[in-house]
Amino acid sequence: MTNLDPRFLRTQGYINGKWVDATSGARFMVSNPADGTQIAQVADMGAEETREAINAAHEAFPGWAARTAGDRSKTLRKWFELIVQNADALAALLTAEQGKPLTEARGEVIYGASFIEWFAEEAKRIYGDVIPSTGADRRFIVLKQPIGVVGAITPWNFPSAMITRKVAPALAAGCTAVVKPAEDTPLSALALAVLAEEAGIPPGAFNLVPTSKAAPVGEAMTSDTRIRKISFTGSTAVGKVLMKQAAQNITKVSLELGGNAPFLVFDDADIDAAVEGALASKYRNAGQTCVCANRFFVQDGVHDEFAHKLAERTKELLIGRGDQPGVQIGPLINAAALTKVEHLMADAKARGAIILTGGEPHNQGDLFFTPTVITNVNPDMDIANTEIFGPVSALRRFNNEDEAIALANDTPFGLAAYFFARDMGRVWRVMEGLETGIVAVNTGLFTSEVTPFGGVKQSGIGREGSKYGIEEYVEIKNVCLGGI
Repeated sequence: MTNLDPRFLRTQGYINGKWVDATSGARFMVSNPADGTQIAQVADMGAEETREAINAAHEAFPGWAARTAGDRSKTLRKWFELIVQNADALAALLTAEQGKPLTEARGEVIYGASFIEWFAEEAKRIYGDVIPSTGADRRFIVLKQPIGVVGAITPWNFPSAMITRKVAPALAAGCTAVVKPAEDTPLSALALAVLAEEAGIPPGAFNLVPTSKAAPVGEAMTSDTRIRKISFTGSTAVGKVLMKQAAQNITKVSLELGGNAPFLVFDDADIDAAVEGALASKYRNAGQTCVCANRFFVQDGVHDEFAHKLAERTKELLIGRGDQPGVQIGPLINAAALTKVEHLMADAKARGAIILTGGEPHNQGDLFFTPTVITNVNPDMDIANTEIFGPVSALRRFNNEDEAIALANDTPFGLAAYFFARDMGRVWRVMEGLETGIVAVNTGLFTSEVTPFGGVKQSGIGREGSKYGIEEYVEIKNVCLGGI
């Protein structure tokens, strides 16, 4: 394992500007998914510590919200600069606990930092309105004010960027935050707190509660009336639970939930470009992203060519530990993730899928799965209806454009979609017809801090990033000034 910078290897929670252990003294293990070795024992916090963090955030809120937008902007800018300066050390830590290749890990760190830079700038652009009056004796003003204390719950697949994508707009708007990082990957979150402290983010404004017991922490957040906003990225099942719990206090929610992204290849597509787009989308983080291409639909006329070329390129992917040079595919996050992929593959094979490459675990280690391409997929297979979260491309055929759109939309989810086509009329028709919050046309990569990220249907509520992202953290106040 790459040597980790002890400056960032923190094992305590971060509450009210202090590094603290769990009240019970409990700890949980964080291990490297590449080989199962222990990285650290981290404070295992619960509802009590969560309430302490909420207390701290509640007390810090008035002072932080009262700061000028320019002041908050400068503090966030400093945080951004410190993250960029320490990107290599942060990436090494991220790879150690999450498993993704170092190149991807460093890319995530920089991507995560970009949200802090963006929202540092947006802090100065939270504009209200003056509305033309209905009477000579009054004036109407619309103010935008910070919503209050934010509870954020983040996933393991992007343990750095998913925190900054939530916390940066919250802090920029004048809110304070309590964050529960994922059990598998708390170390990247704690490292961010080290640099937040150095940047001058005041005690209580940013708090971290690591835990192996997610439910009590989530319930403590949703049941506390001082939490005015919950932002969650994770499974749809957990999102529904949090949304139900948040309803008791009418707490606002932003939910970025499961995806089942279609990847459409039409017969007028640039097939080589489509293959490269598929590689970029499907195999990033070993297939463990919510916007991974999950269901491949390829038009009859180009199906065989696309399948052959994708299989050949997939065979070339280098599998190994994320801290080794040139590695493109690392391990899955844990044993449950591997078991799920193995089950999906076994079911697909039993129902007639044809394996072009891969199809089985890899001998690199216990949690590695060989990048896979299968064809002859049918709708009765589990793999056709399940978010795979692993390095498996499952291809189905379609005949025409209307069928492709119908197949793509035949899911309760609607986060991202990809398609490759060159006819401009088709591009517009398909782009408008897909029921997703994000559409990538002729590319396999689309994420950026400047564009809105989020889904429709059961893929979530709200948007992160872009100028729209900060709107999730402000309340609109209508002011009528009379007696003028």
